[in-house]
Amino acid sequence: MPSIYQQALGLRFNDLHPQIQRRFGFTSDDRIAAVGAGVMEELWHGALYTLPFLYVGTWRSIMFPEQGHNVPFTIQNYAYRDPLGRETITWVRTFHTSRIRRFDAYMIYSNRRSCIVDYLGNHQHLAVDIHIDVAPNGGIQIRSYEGLLGFRFPMALSGVATVNEWYDDHDQCFRIQVDVRNPRWGRLFGYRGRFQVEWLDNPQVPPEILPLRVEARE
Repeated sequence: MPSIYQQALGLRFNDLHPQIQRRFGFTSDDRIAAVGAGVMEELWHGALYTLPFLYVGTWRSIMFPEQGHNVPFTIQNYAYRDPLGRETITWVRTFHTSRIRRFDAYMIYSNRRSCIVDYLGNHQHLAVDIHIDVAPNGGIQIRSYEGLLGFRFPMALSGVATVNEWYDDHDQCFRIQVDVRNPRWGRLFGYRGRFQVEWLDNPQVPPEILPLRVEARE
């Protein structure tokens, strides 16, 4: 079974760096997981007037207001079938700022929408269509569209994200850069950093990273 990212990219998946293919190419049938640990070299937020939106995001593990440099973080990618039988990949990022903060996301491939749908937050209150492309450096670029499915978490309080992940052959590590903007309020939140990945065999998805509710709508 091809991964949800292989389904989205088709033959272009082969243009990704081999390490990126490995990270984005596994499924629940493979019975492996990727757990990354590293440092966010920069963690930032927008202007002061954006802080109320970021505090709202902490209620559902979507965004948060802390900022800093060299912030330790982990990222947990597990593949599993959700209660509706959909192949799902977890993207649970934990940031060790002055308070431990999480940014939770769960991705599926929607045949109905012919794209990946990203369910954000521990209650999946916001869902967005995402477009995936191959960057010139062999990395993967993910862009979200305005949430067509965000019935419980309005886009006025959320953002549109651009995510770039690539493998740095020189430093032998993965690198990531995320920029979240709101069409009205401008730059909201983002980070850039580096990490290493540990591959787990026959993993059990930790219960604490599963969503508290599952959104059926695609």
